[in-house]
Parts: sequence; structure tokens; C-alpha cells
Amino acid sequence: MATTAELQVRDEVFVGGEWVKPEGSETIDVVNSTTEEVMGTIPACAPGDADRAARAARAAFDSWSQTSRQERGGYLAAIAAGLGERSEEIAATIARELGMPLKLSQIIQAGLPVGQFAAMPKLIEEVAWEEEIGNSRVLREPIGVLGAITPWNYPLNQIAAKVAPALAAGCTVVLKPSEVVPLNAFILAEVIEAAGLPAGVFNLVTGAGPVVGEAIAGHPEVDMVSFTGSTRAGRRVSELASATVKPVAMELGGKSPNVILDDADLERAIPDGVAKCFLNSGQTCSALTRMLVPRGKLAEAEQLATKAAEGFAPGDPFDADARLGPLVSETQRERVRGYIEKGEAEGAKLLTGGGAPPEGLDRGYFVRPTVFSEVTPEMTIAQEEIFGPVLAIQPYEDEEDAVRIANDTVYGLAGGVWSADTERAIDVAKRIRTGQVEINGGAFNPLAPFGGYKQSGHGRENGRFAIEELLQIKSLQL
Repeated sequence: MATTAELQVRDEVFVGGEWVKPEGSETIDVVNSTTEEVMGTIPACAPGDADRAARAARAAFDSWSQTSRQERGGYLAAIAAGLGERSEEIAATIARELGMPLKLSQIIQAGLPVGQFAAMPKLIEEVAWEEEIGNSRVLREPIGVLGAITPWNYPLNQIAAKVAPALAAGCTVVLKPSEVVPLNAFILAEVIEAAGLPAGVFNLVTGAGPVVGEAIAGHPEVDMVSFTGSTRAGRRVSELASATVKPVAMELGGKSPNVILDDADLERAIPDGVAKCFLNSGQTCSALTRMLVPRGKLAEAEQLATKAAEGFAPGDPFDADARLGPLVSETQRERVRGYIEKGEAEGAKLLTGGGAPPEGLDRGYFVRPTVFSEVTPEMTIAQEEIFGPVLAIQPYEDEEDAVRIANDTVYGLAGGVWSADTERAIDVAKRIRTGQVEINGGAFNPLAPFGGYKQSGHGRENGRFAIEELLQIKSLQL
């Protein structure tokens, strides 16, 4: 294994343009998901640290919000360049923290954040900052201090998806990254410091969600919260934010359907769908975890899905041929195994995988790639987000039945539709209540709006839509 590295001890947080000691001395261990060894420590900040960060962001807002778009774009370009210079370090750090195979981590976990920051200088100019409507001049202005609370599954990308548009909009930021996969956030803070961003525009505090996250969400100096995480935690963030009537943008859970119509090419659609489910060991909120197939083609779909899934052998993320790394933590591994047991207990047909540990992997939070079939809509594994490499195949009778099953969850984040007729696929996609739908395996577009319907949240990230989400609208009557 090539997953061990020097212990990273972080004992300061970044507030007001300086690295400062937090109020207390408590720390949180960061665990390597492959070796199960402690790979670093971070501060377990207190509410007072969040208060200090919020006040620093408030003090910096007046001047930062008045900077020119060109000046803000220059800082954003410098941050993108700084992240690019440290991309190998970022990819390796996240591969150790999270467990994504290094090759994928280089492309996704390190590459996407660079793209988020690099795109902003151009996207700033696509926003309608001023427009004339009758005798009114309509202005778009930064909303203020943004509290950004981010998850562990795509840690730096989800940070970039909030911080980059906030800086572009003219907002200042208080960031609390996931305490499970936090070390990459310190690299970003160092890059931001090196780029010379004015003091207080970006602030980093670390710690537990119920302590630091809640302090940020309810803080009177925070004007808006952007949260990505579980639906349960999202409800709590909304509750706390409501006390000061601040808006909340949130991207929460998903149980996304992949509708394979009766005229689709199964030999293309099924392996693509399995890969979309298993990316990042299934720890993807928009993963296509429910595969809907015509009942008449169920046997063929089962055979193809089993073959595809068995090509995802779990292994060390630093092995060159690794496709499926471990889950992020012991807690997550036990959660996923529990769902696999629940699927079997409720009568789903286990095609491959299961709850037993993978052979030859005595250490690491590994789970076998698992495929169930004959999954009915009322089963737990059809309704609840598993966040692991578990695919549920659901047979349907006709197109109407497929749409009904696709929409039969509380979530609405993503989806897919496959058909030999693209227009037919688009017509079905329009009937699925989700924020984004892949047509015949269409590639993820980091400039397109990303967000959900129903209990998958509200608000949009990515592209100019992310900047617009962080703007207030003012009318001047002339």
C-alpha cells in the first residue's frame, strides 16, 4: 500500500487573514479510510470561533463588496492557479482521507475545484448586474456574509462550488468543512492566503456540525447559509437560519432514478448506469442508484449489471488499476452494510455482492459492490439514500409506470433516461421531478445549474447560476 503519509497536525484556523489558535484545545482525528490509521488532526472549534470568523467576514464585507468585478476576477484566477500548482498534493490527500482511487481523485477531487475558480472571471461578466425596466434601474448586489457548510464526499469541489461564486458575487465567507475529510480545506486556505485576498474575505473554522455549523447557521452576522449534506441536517440548518430570517440554499440527499426505456441499447445503458451508481464508492448525492428497466428485459439487465458490478473490485486507492476504494468511515461502512441486510430481509433479489467483507481486505472501510433486483417501490433500499456501492434494479410495466416509480420518493436531485429516440428520452425526462437528468449518459456539465426538487433541497450551484443565487435585487425608481 502507498496510502500512508506523514501525520498532518493542524492546530490553527484561518480567521481575519491570519492563522490563529482556536478558543479551546480539543482536536478531531482524521482517519485514513484505507488503513484505518490516524493521518492528521484538526481543531475542534467552539461557537466563539465561529463568532470571531463571522465578525471578521462582516468587517471585510463593505470594502470587498465594492471592489470591481475585474479585481475579484483577478483574485479568483490566482486561486485557481494556486490550486493547480498543488493539485497532486490535493488529489493524494483526498485519496487518503476519503478513499477515492487516485486516478479519479486527480481528475475529479483536484481538477473540478480548479475549474470552479478558473471559470468565475468569465462568468462574472455573464450576470446582468444592472438592467433598465421602465423607469426603474434594477441592480443585483452581493447578499453579504455567506456561511458555507460543506460535506465530505466531494470535499474541495463542494467548497469551491460555494466559495468561488461567493467571492465572484462580492460576498465574504465563513467556511466550515466536513470534519471527516477536512485537510484539503487547509490547502485552499493556504492558497487563498498566498493569493493575497484581503483579510476577512475568506475565513476557515473547523469542528463538529452540531457545534460550529449550528453557530454559523444561527449567527446574526451571517446573511445567508449554503449547506450541502444530509436532509436531516438540512432541516436543522433551516430551523436555525429561520430565527434571523436568512435565506438558505441547500443541496441534500438523493435517490435518483435511471429510466432505461424499452428501445434503449442495454449493452451501453446498463454498464454506464452501474458506473454512475458506483462512482466514489456510491458516495455521491446524485448517484443513479435506482435502475428502472422494462420487466420483459429484466433477465438481460440483471446479467449485464452483474457483470459490470463485478468489474468494480474493491482495492487500495493508490493501486493503478483501482476502480472502487473504501467508504469514508467505519460509521458509513456499517450504515451501508445495514441497508444491504435490510434489502435481503425485505425480499429483494441479491445478484452480486452482499454484506460480507471483501476477500483479502482485512483493513479499510471496504464494502462489496452490490446489485439487487426485483426491488419494489415500498422497500427501504428503494426509498432511502444508502450512500454506498449498492444498486437497486426496479422493473416496470410501461412508460407511465416507469415515470410513476421514478417520481415515487421524497427526493428529486438527479436522474437518467435512455432511449434510441433522443426526443422520446427528453419527453420522459421532462416528467421526472428532478433538478438534472442525463440523456443517454450525457456528461456532467460543471457550468450547468445543479440542485434539487422536493427534499433534495432548493437553490442552484455551478456556473453563473451560482453567482446569481448569492445576489440581492434592488430597484431604483428614476
